[in-house]
Amino acid sequence: MDHDEFRKYAHKVVDWMADYLETVEKYPVKSQVKPKDIIKKLPLNAPIKGENFEKIFADFEEIILPGITHWQSPNFFAYFPANSSHPSILAEMLMTTLGAQCMSWVTSPAATELEERVMEWLRDMIGLPKNFSGVIQDTASTSTTCSLLTAREQMTNYEINSSGMNDKGILTVYCSSETHSSIEKAVKIIGLGKKNLRKITVDEKYAMDPKALEETIESDINNNMNPTAVVATIGTTGSTAIDPLKQIGEVCSKYNIWLHVDAALAGTALILPENRWMIDGIEYADTLTMNPHKWMFTNFDCSAYFIKDPEALVRTFEILPEYLKTKAEGVNNYRDWGLQLGRRFRALKLWWVIRDFGVEGLQKKIRKHIQMTKDLVGEIRESSNFELLAPVPLNTICFRYKPPGINDLEELNLINENLLENLNSTGKVYMTHTKLNGVYTIRFVIGQTSVEQKNVNNAWLLIKEIAKSL
Repeated sequence: MDHDEFRKYAHKVVDWMADYLETVEKYPVKSQVKPKDIIKKLPLNAPIKGENFEKIFADFEEIILPGITHWQSPNFFAYFPANSSHPSILAEMLMTTLGAQCMSWVTSPAATELEERVMEWLRDMIGLPKNFSGVIQDTASTSTTCSLLTAREQMTNYEINSSGMNDKGILTVYCSSETHSSIEKAVKIIGLGKKNLRKITVDEKYAMDPKALEETIESDINNNMNPTAVVATIGTTGSTAIDPLKQIGEVCSKYNIWLHVDAALAGTALILPENRWMIDGIEYADTLTMNPHKWMFTNFDCSAYFIKDPEALVRTFEILPEYLKTKAEGVNNYRDWGLQLGRRFRALKLWWVIRDFGVEGLQKKIRKHIQMTKDLVGEIRESSNFELLAPVPLNTICFRYKPPGINDLEELNLINENLLENLNSTGKVYMTHTKLNGVYTIRFVIGQTSVEQKNVNNAWLLIKEIAKSL
């Protein structure tokens, strides 16, 4: 493809993109293909000679699109959102065109300095103290791994990086039983062993019990273990439970334990001053992560990671072979702030989103999502056939269908599993489930960029219609 062809086909692709965003509702939200349907249509071998754009694009539309679940549909109510927006998409196009490798200041000074400033904006927007510094990681899983690695090194005076685990004893990590699976994965990756991850019991709101946390820490200390880090979650994946940060922080301060805050989804809600209660006690935290690529309309991937002591982070990750040495001084080299050497220019799309929406525009949209959630909660409470299964502090509703006269847990679980499967098979909506105390729970998440009240209303009508047919 030469430059002229690129210009021609780029216009065609952008037109397709604009049409897609306008008409995304026409597609089944959840892909309706069966396993292996796509791969059967793909040639076994790569083409020997190059193929023309028309054929490639036709195959995209005919083979690939049917196998896509449309996360940008306003009828997507599953998992947590992975949102995009017009400014984010345009910035992503420029990022890809520039193809900049933003590992060091010298490899693209603008990328480094924009990231530094936009993370200061975001820090202030969500109400973090000024003594936090920020860096963009790819996902919250990476951010958490970075935090726990830094905690591990600080606990052992940075000796594990130098000489390995050897005789450093058993290092333990603590989180609630509702915390995201990435915590367990990180504990395995950094060599602490998943059996040394303590999953603390939760209260009736599915939030971590600080008393149980302290009791577990005391027990580990009495058994000659080394409590290393606690992960508090602001908005658990299952039910969006809010761990009591201040009480957890006081425990961590008492025992000198590193505190990481996972606010991957709920961090965006901190843009609203009325939600800052969720981080009461943030002064105790060492690190916090939140994902603009979830609820802040910045397309994947973009995870904001904030740390109180960046020197500890750099000391954990810094490595300087001769080919990376430069004469630039007094600058951030973000390759030393995380796992990857290679880094994308993610700050550009976050910058464009914040500037396009403005803080007030972001607040307006988030408030709208929360209000739609509150309205639907009211509908569920008024219904005699449905019940809420967890508090709804933000935009995730955990509920189930409970027909009168049916009280057997297994039967109710099966009914709700069938309800969810039938809902998703329509292609009109997409929702997912969890289990809370063994109860099969349908999750209804209102946070997609373009979701409107009509989408929520139609989804609720469909839920009631299919439930009635069961």
